[in-house]
Amino acid sequence: MDLDDLPFVVAEHLRHFPDSFFARLGPKFLTAYNGTYLTGPDARAYIAEMGGQPAGFLIGATDPEAHRRHVLRHYGRGLLFRALGSLFLRPRLALYFLRTRLLRYGRKLIRNRMARQVPAIGHSGAIAVLDYIVVAEHARRRGIGAWLIAQFAEDATDAGRTRVTLVTAVEGGAGPYYDRLGWGRQGEIRTPEGRLLLAYDLQLSEGTTPDRH
Repeated sequence: MDLDDLPFVVAEHLRHFPDSFFARLGPKFLTAYNGTYLTGPDARAYIAEMGGQPAGFLIGATDPEAHRRHVLRHYGRGLLFRALGSLFLRPRLALYFLRTRLLRYGRKLIRNRMARQVPAIGHSGAIAVLDYIVVAEHARRRGIGAWLIAQFAEDATDAGRTRVTLVTAVEGGAGPYYDRLGWGRQGEIRTPEGRLLLAYDLQLSEGTTPDRH
Protein backbone atom coordinates (compact mmCIF):
# COMPACT_ATOMS: atom_id res chain seq x y z
CA MET A 1 0.00 0.00 0.00
CA ASP A 2 1.16 3.55 -0.68
CA LEU A 3 -0.24 7.06 -0.27
CA ASP A 4 -2.16 6.89 -3.55
CA ASP A 5 -4.16 3.95 -2.18
CA LEU A 6 -5.45 5.80 0.89
CA PRO A 7 -8.59 7.29 -0.75
CA PHE A 8 -9.74 3.76 -1.65
CA VAL A 9 -8.86 2.45 1.81
CA VAL A 10 -10.70 5.25 3.59
CA ALA A 11 -13.78 4.97 1.36
CA GLU A 12 -14.02 1.21 1.92
CA HIS A 13 -13.38 1.63 5.66
CA LEU A 14 -16.26 4.11 5.91
CA ARG A 15 -18.49 1.82 3.86
CA HIS A 16 -17.82 -1.33 5.88
CA PHE A 17 -17.08 0.02 9.39
CA PRO A 18 -19.22 3.20 9.62
CA ASP A 19 -19.89 2.76 13.33
CA SER A 20 -16.27 2.45 14.43
CA PHE A 21 -15.05 5.36 16.53
CA PHE A 22 -12.26 6.33 14.11
CA ALA A 23 -14.71 6.29 11.19
CA ARG A 24 -17.00 8.63 13.11
CA LEU A 25 -14.09 11.07 13.42
CA GLY A 26 -14.28 11.53 9.65
CA PRO A 27 -12.27 10.81 6.49
CA LYS A 28 -9.45 13.27 7.24
CA PHE A 29 -8.67 11.57 10.53
CA LEU A 30 -8.97 8.13 8.93
CA THR A 31 -6.56 9.11 6.17
CA ALA A 32 -3.98 10.30 8.69
CA TYR A 33 -4.44 7.25 10.92
CA ASN A 34 -4.21 4.68 8.12
CA GLY A 35 -1.14 6.49 6.83
CA THR A 36 0.73 5.53 9.99
CA TYR A 37 0.71 1.90 8.82
CA LEU A 38 2.77 2.88 5.77
CA THR A 39 5.79 3.95 7.82
CA GLY A 40 5.78 1.81 10.95
CA PRO A 41 8.41 -0.97 10.91
CA ASP A 42 6.07 -3.16 12.98
CA ALA A 43 2.99 -2.53 10.82
CA ARG A 44 1.87 -4.00 7.52
CA ALA A 45 -0.46 -2.52 4.90
CA TYR A 46 -1.36 -4.38 1.73
CA ILE A 47 -3.47 -3.58 -1.33
CA ALA A 48 -4.89 -6.27 -3.60
CA GLU A 49 -5.60 -5.24 -7.19
CA MET A 50 -7.84 -6.67 -9.86
CA GLY A 51 -7.60 -5.42 -13.42
CA GLY A 52 -5.17 -2.74 -12.29
CA GLN A 53 -7.63 -1.30 -9.76
CA PRO A 54 -7.65 -1.72 -5.97
CA ALA A 55 -9.97 -4.50 -4.89
CA GLY A 56 -9.14 -5.00 -1.21
CA PHE A 57 -6.83 -4.05 1.61
CA LEU A 58 -5.46 -5.26 4.92
CA ILE A 59 -3.75 -3.34 7.70
CA GLY A 60 -2.31 -4.86 10.85
CA ALA A 61 0.58 -4.82 13.28
CA THR A 62 3.13 -7.58 13.71
CA ASP A 63 4.04 -6.00 17.05
CA PRO A 64 1.04 -3.94 18.26
CA GLU A 65 2.75 -2.33 21.25
CA ALA A 66 5.77 -1.26 19.20
CA HIS A 67 3.49 0.12 16.48
CA ARG A 68 1.47 2.06 19.06
CA ARG A 69 4.68 3.64 20.37
CA HIS A 70 5.68 4.53 16.80
CA VAL A 71 2.30 6.19 16.15
CA LEU A 72 2.32 8.18 19.38
CA ARG A 73 5.94 9.25 18.96
CA HIS A 74 5.75 10.36 15.33
CA TYR A 75 2.07 11.11 14.71
CA GLY A 76 0.47 11.57 18.11
CA ARG A 77 0.23 15.36 18.04
CA GLY A 78 -1.16 15.52 14.51
CA LEU A 79 -3.72 12.80 15.18
CA LEU A 80 -4.72 14.52 18.43
CA PHE A 81 -5.35 17.86 16.69
CA ARG A 82 -7.38 16.16 13.95
CA ALA A 83 -9.41 14.24 16.50
CA LEU A 84 -10.08 17.35 18.58
CA GLY A 85 -11.19 19.22 15.47
CA SER A 86 -13.61 16.43 14.61
CA LEU A 87 -14.95 16.25 18.15
CA PHE A 88 -15.44 20.03 18.23
CA LEU A 89 -17.69 19.74 15.16
CA ARG A 90 -19.53 16.72 16.59
CA PRO A 91 -20.68 17.55 20.16
CA ARG A 92 -22.51 14.26 20.64
CA LEU A 93 -19.43 12.30 19.63
CA ALA A 94 -17.35 14.44 21.99
CA LEU A 95 -19.64 13.57 24.91
CA TYR A 96 -19.46 9.92 23.95
CA PHE A 97 -15.65 10.11 23.88
CA LEU A 98 -15.52 11.70 27.33
CA ARG A 99 -17.86 9.07 28.74
CA THR A 100 -16.36 5.93 27.22
CA ARG A 101 -12.81 6.44 25.99
CA LEU A 102 -10.98 9.34 27.64
CA LEU A 103 -9.81 7.33 30.67
CA ARG A 104 -8.75 4.33 28.57
CA TYR A 105 -6.79 6.46 26.09
CA GLY A 106 -5.20 8.39 28.95
CA ARG A 107 -3.92 5.13 30.46
CA LYS A 108 -2.41 4.17 27.10
CA LEU A 109 -0.60 7.50 26.89
CA ILE A 110 0.80 7.03 30.39
CA ARG A 111 2.01 3.53 29.54
CA ASN A 112 3.65 4.87 26.39
CA ARG A 113 5.49 7.60 28.31
CA MET A 114 6.76 5.04 30.79
CA ALA A 115 7.85 2.71 27.99
CA ARG A 116 9.82 5.51 26.33
CA GLN A 117 11.96 5.81 29.45
CA VAL A 118 13.19 2.23 28.99
CA PRO A 119 14.72 1.20 25.65
CA ALA A 120 12.70 -1.55 23.97
CA ILE A 121 14.59 -4.80 23.50
CA GLY A 122 13.29 -7.08 20.77
CA HIS A 123 9.55 -7.55 20.32
CA SER A 124 7.08 -6.70 23.04
CA GLY A 125 4.86 -9.75 22.59
CA ALA A 126 4.11 -12.89 20.64
CA ILE A 127 0.80 -11.76 19.11
CA ALA A 128 0.18 -9.94 15.84
CA VAL A 129 -3.11 -8.08 15.34
CA LEU A 130 -5.03 -7.93 12.09
CA ASP A 131 -6.80 -4.59 12.48
CA TYR A 132 -8.88 -4.25 9.30
CA ILE A 133 -9.44 -6.28 6.16
CA VAL A 134 -11.89 -5.41 3.38
CA VAL A 135 -12.56 -6.86 -0.04
CA ALA A 136 -14.70 -4.71 -2.32
CA GLU A 137 -18.07 -6.25 -3.10
CA HIS A 138 -17.38 -6.65 -6.82
CA ALA A 139 -14.16 -8.59 -6.10
CA ARG A 140 -15.39 -11.16 -3.60
CA ARG A 141 -15.24 -14.97 -3.93
CA ARG A 142 -11.97 -14.76 -5.83
CA GLY A 143 -9.62 -15.64 -2.95
CA ILE A 144 -8.47 -12.06 -2.39
CA GLY A 145 -9.26 -12.00 1.32
CA ALA A 146 -7.49 -15.30 1.93
CA TRP A 147 -4.48 -14.06 -0.03
CA LEU A 148 -4.25 -10.90 2.05
CA ILE A 149 -4.53 -12.89 5.29
CA ALA A 150 -1.90 -15.38 4.14
CA GLN A 151 0.46 -12.52 3.31
CA PHE A 152 0.02 -11.03 6.77
CA ALA A 153 0.38 -14.42 8.47
CA GLU A 154 3.64 -14.99 6.60
CA ASP A 155 5.03 -11.63 7.67
CA ALA A 156 3.88 -12.20 11.25
CA THR A 157 5.63 -15.57 11.29
CA ASP A 158 8.81 -14.00 9.92
CA ALA A 159 8.59 -11.41 12.72
CA GLY A 160 8.53 -14.16 15.34
CA ARG A 161 4.84 -14.02 16.19
CA THR A 162 3.12 -17.20 17.36
CA ARG A 163 -0.44 -16.18 16.56
CA VAL A 164 -2.61 -13.53 14.92
CA THR A 165 -5.77 -12.11 16.50
CA LEU A 166 -8.72 -10.15 15.13
CA VAL A 167 -12.30 -9.25 16.00
CA THR A 168 -15.44 -9.20 13.87
CA ALA A 169 -19.03 -8.24 14.57
CA VAL A 170 -21.30 -10.92 16.01
CA GLU A 171 -24.23 -9.70 13.93
CA GLY A 172 -23.45 -9.47 10.24
CA GLY A 173 -19.72 -10.01 10.72
CA ALA A 174 -17.31 -12.32 8.93
CA GLY A 175 -17.26 -15.07 11.56
CA PRO A 176 -18.27 -17.91 9.19
CA TYR A 177 -15.51 -16.83 6.79
CA TYR A 178 -12.83 -17.05 9.48
CA ASP A 179 -14.26 -20.40 10.60
CA ARG A 180 -13.70 -21.74 7.08
CA LEU A 181 -10.14 -20.43 7.04
CA GLY A 182 -9.31 -22.30 10.22
CA TRP A 183 -9.30 -19.44 12.75
CA GLY A 184 -10.34 -20.35 16.29
CA ARG A 185 -13.12 -18.53 18.13
CA GLN A 186 -11.94 -17.14 21.47
CA GLY A 187 -15.14 -15.64 22.83
CA GLU A 188 -17.10 -12.42 22.74
CA ILE A 189 -16.04 -8.84 23.51
CA ARG A 190 -18.32 -5.89 24.17
CA THR A 191 -17.06 -2.50 22.94
CA PRO A 192 -17.49 0.74 24.94
CA GLU A 193 -20.44 1.65 22.70
CA GLY A 194 -22.10 -1.68 23.42
CA ARG A 195 -21.35 -3.53 20.17
CA LEU A 196 -20.73 -7.26 20.53
CA LEU A 197 -17.66 -8.64 18.75
CA LEU A 198 -16.26 -12.12 18.22
CA ALA A 199 -12.56 -12.60 18.93
CA TYR A 200 -10.60 -15.00 16.73
CA ASP A 201 -7.02 -16.15 16.61
CA LEU A 202 -4.85 -18.07 14.18
CA GLN A 203 -1.97 -20.16 15.48
CA LEU A 204 1.22 -19.72 13.49
CA SER A 205 4.17 -22.01 13.02
CA GLU A 206 7.30 -21.45 11.02
CA GLY A 207 6.87 -22.10 7.34
CA THR A 208 3.07 -22.30 7.41
CA THR A 209 0.31 -19.92 6.32
CA PRO A 210 -3.49 -20.33 6.31
CA ASP A 211 -5.15 -22.13 3.42
CA ARG A 212 -6.03 -19.80 0.56
CA HIS A 213 -9.64 -20.75 -0.06
